[in-house]
Amino acid sequence: MRGRSPWRYPARVVPFAFLGAIAVGTGLMMLPAARAEPGHAPFVTALFTATSAVCVTGLSVVDTSAYWSNFGLVLLTVLSQIGGFGIVTLATLLSLIVSRRLGLRSRLLAQAESAGLFEGNLGRVLIRIALVMFCSEAAISLVLTLRFWLGYHYSFGRAVWEAVFHAVQAFNNAGFALYPDSLIRFVGDWWICVPLALGVLGGSIGFPVLFELAREWRTPGSWSTHTRLTVWGTVILSIFGFFVFLTFEWSNPGTLGPLSTPGKILSAFTQDVMTRSGGFNSIDLGKMNTETIGVTNAMMFIGGGSASTAGGIKVTTFLLLAFVIWAELRGEPDVVIKKRRIAEETQRQALTVALLGVALVASGTLALIALTDDIPFDRALFEVTSAFATVGLSTGITPGLPPAAQLVLVILMYVGRVGTIAVGTAIALNTRRRLYRYPEERPIVG
Repeated sequence: MRGRSPWRYPARVVPFAFLGAIAVGTGLMMLPAARAEPGHAPFVTALFTATSAVCVTGLSVVDTSAYWSNFGLVLLTVLSQIGGFGIVTLATLLSLIVSRRLGLRSRLLAQAESAGLFEGNLGRVLIRIALVMFCSEAAISLVLTLRFWLGYHYSFGRAVWEAVFHAVQAFNNAGFALYPDSLIRFVGDWWICVPLALGVLGGSIGFPVLFELAREWRTPGSWSTHTRLTVWGTVILSIFGFFVFLTFEWSNPGTLGPLSTPGKILSAFTQDVMTRSGGFNSIDLGKMNTETIGVTNAMMFIGGGSASTAGGIKVTTFLLLAFVIWAELRGEPDVVIKKRRIAEETQRQALTVALLGVALVASGTLALIALTDDIPFDRALFEVTSAFATVGLSTGITPGLPPAAQLVLVILMYVGRVGTIAVGTAIALNTRRRLYRYPEERPIVG
């Protein structure tokens, strides 16, 4: 009897696929042609940048526009595009594979619950994803090109290049910018901040939700449970984050204080969206109040929608656990959302993803503090959460971290991007039913 191939399960393939992409990207970023100055980039710098691009994070240990040559910036753009499209493609592929391993009845239920995402052949699904991605990036690029060209008097070629670069970064939630202050210089520019924020929002909500909304946007009552959780969770968290930024930063002289009222509203909206996974910042994050930093950590950890370019534990995971807690407090035997009972396996998956995320952030924060002298706990927690959730926001301490601490962030970016997908799929593929059950025991809880 032949042994089972170790590559039989996608959960084992995906981590190695990302490692391969990071390895190739690191090698290319180390080429002398990729650096603006003579010589090649150090290994840790190239590895950190390639990992951040492939995992669409946006954290950087150097000044992106000054350190990398035009070839390096183009390479960075390509890696971010591949990372974004590859992540969405792999998430969709894994979903398709999981659904096909189910029985006929379960497959039909999965198709109904996914609102037709798995109908038709795989090629059609991937083509639809590519069309949405590239059309969205083209629309953002057009608006930014006109603004750079007509509003800031850039040359047409420079306007097109910078527009395309930032459009790719926005929709893929990568967050690299060609300016050392990210978007701070455009803090009051609606024609720059709004298109980028909408691009981040579109990329982070998830393609299953986008496809369903395109068909059923007039009939919310027919939305699947996944779409309900993602849409309403995104709306609630966005409104909450927006008012948190306005409330705690309104009079802060280092952030929103000097801005006009419309500028404060725009900045709060932009930063709220970017916190979910975008990576751009239109205010100095290092000068935010402690309360805002705490809420930002929580928002980054939650992240965006499933099967999207966003990171974090995902909105659906967070809301599903909220419903689990509510059902437990009420003494309900089942977790029910809009007359749909949530399977116990799904509840366990959500709990596993969330607790693994907490463990990674906690251990990463301790490692960063241990490897760095005199780093404040809140700053270490912020950088680690940003890396794990592949957000890319920074309070400014990442470039000054020692190489060992930067490698910790590299690992967190990698695990944060592929870990939740790999672990979640591994659980789903290994789900099995025993023909017997052990005697029940009730340990004391709480």
